[in-house]
Amino acid sequence: MDTKNATLLTKFVLTGLTHQQEWQIPLFMVFLVIYLITIVGNLGLTALICNEPHLHTPMYLFLGSLAFTDAWISSTVTPKMLVNFFIKSKRISLSECMMQFFSFSFSASTECFLLAAMAYDRYVAICNPLIYQMTMTNRLCIQLLVSSFVCGLIHSAFHVLFLLRLTFCNSYIIHHFYCDIMPLFKISCTDPSVNVLMVFISSGSIQVFTILIVLVSYTLVLFTILKRKSVQGIRKAFSTCGAHLLSVSLYYGPLLFMYVRPGSTQADDQDMMDSLFYTVIIPLLNPIIYSLRNKKVIDSLVKMLKRNV
Repeated sequence: MDTKNATLLTKFVLTGLTHQQEWQIPLFMVFLVIYLITIVGNLGLTALICNEPHLHTPMYLFLGSLAFTDAWISSTVTPKMLVNFFIKSKRISLSECMMQFFSFSFSASTECFLLAAMAYDRYVAICNPLIYQMTMTNRLCIQLLVSSFVCGLIHSAFHVLFLLRLTFCNSYIIHHFYCDIMPLFKISCTDPSVNVLMVFISSGSIQVFTILIVLVSYTLVLFTILKRKSVQGIRKAFSTCGAHLLSVSLYYGPLLFMYVRPGSTQADDQDMMDSLFYTVIIPLLNPIIYSLRNKKVIDSLVKMLKRNV
């Protein structure tokens, strides 16, 4: 389209999850409860790990960072979605849209690297337990954490810079409940082919790289476990890795559908359901998965409650 004679748009309207008025209040209540539980669970877990010195080990530092990132993802998307249930004008400016996508992309990319770092930590703990303390030091843990956040920051900034080359004049309606990158491509009056290619390459590379680390780590863990004759040792190893494996499976499934599958530039209802699961449900489940299966976390929580109550 010739953008010289077109009116360039700087404000958009998010369609949200539903147009049916009778569903507005029930959905608002459901997502409000989910959001409150998510924030309390994730930030509570982060605070617990920060305040308990005996939890200042690599495994729990990774877990606390993961919980903080989950709270960030949910806070990037859910508050705006909750407000839009009750206002007719669901407008969002271009700058707000860019900031929301940047925040979402940053936290999502960071979580990919954190999950890979956690898999490496479990590999060292199970396959080389005698040298675990010397290998996985707190210094190395901090370096991995900082690297995860820096890589997430670079990745999100890269996509936002490429978004700045686009102009919007085809439509002001974004068929989504938050500003995701694919719906923005759809309403761009600038050819987004380069951006689509960059998303496919960069997001695909990050996912392939981090998934390979997880697969290699747990393949080596599996071989180590099978060599052991102790049933108790096998149970302990599976208990240690089970929560992380479940979290990885839940996380990467919808992410692959959203950004790597062919034809993902169309923001249809299936895309929104994938996004909803990824941005709202998974941050709710992660603290439950890790906390309920971790006796040390439960014991620390009980002790903290006894001290304060």
